[in-house]
Amino acid sequence: MTTLTGPRGVARQGEPVDAVLDVRDLRMRYGSNDVLAGVTFTAGRGEVLALLGPNGAGKTTTIEILEGFRMRSAGQVSVLGTDPARGDEAWRARLGVVLQSWRDHAKWRVAELIEHIGTYYRDYREPWDTGELIAAVGLTEHARKRVGRLSGGQRRRLDVAIGIVGRPDLLFLDEPTVGFDPEARREFHDLVHRLSDDEDTTILLTTHDLDEAEKLSDRILILAGGSIIADGSPDQLSREMASEAEVKWTRDGQRFIHTTTEATKFVHDLFRQYGDEIADLEVRRGGLEDTYMALVRRFEEAR
Repeated sequence: MTTLTGPRGVARQGEPVDAVLDVRDLRMRYGSNDVLAGVTFTAGRGEVLALLGPNGAGKTTTIEILEGFRMRSAGQVSVLGTDPARGDEAWRARLGVVLQSWRDHAKWRVAELIEHIGTYYRDYREPWDTGELIAAVGLTEHARKRVGRLSGGQRRRLDVAIGIVGRPDLLFLDEPTVGFDPEARREFHDLVHRLSDDEDTTILLTTHDLDEAEKLSDRILILAGGSIIADGSPDQLSREMASEAEVKWTRDGQRFIHTTTEATKFVHDLFRQYGDEIADLEVRRGGLEDTYMALVRRFEEAR
């Protein structure tokens, strides 16, 4: 497994500072099929983790165990200092969950529904102010609209509002921006950064949008074959893979492209040979998508 030092006190070997998630050798078996075969990772306060992996890798099972909705076969799991298998209502009030799809309460008006759900948290913590939360997810002009009349993107924003109304210490996001237009996606990304930076919320998200994962996450976890095969920031994972870089430049009006695994050395030699004749230089290293595909492919070939 590729394991790299993460931000916010998460060390290569040892305990994270202010651990919110501490998962050790998590295993899940259905009959003779091992869906999870020793998953281990940690997360600190305010950290944003993206859990990536091919379909069937065990992402949903992992999340459901952490949320306390599914019993594990073996391993140690601590979520906010509690084993989720024994979490009580006070513990659950500290979690926020945004499912991939949720269809209910069509006759409620947006503001009324958020206000109502917020009342369930008041015995444990102070929920978001309804108007402030509606504004934060971009639904102010739809506050009086019935839920059943919202568009898909508006409904997704409501899903997010419902998931965070209790000001969770830990938020689970499953494909959070499905149905969002580009503007709504940018606004949601700003909200995620606000939650992690200002509210110190730890966020674990699953997404098939690798560009989104790269923009939002402090760390990437790649799950394949029931175990974590890589753990690090997008930049760390890319450097670990030492993927090829594409160098583009112009000289004497001609455009050139060269692929190399030693981009720095190549560019240095290029300027040493041609100096000021070089213009429009671009160096493009492999992004998260390239890294993700390479890591999964390497894992599958080694099986």
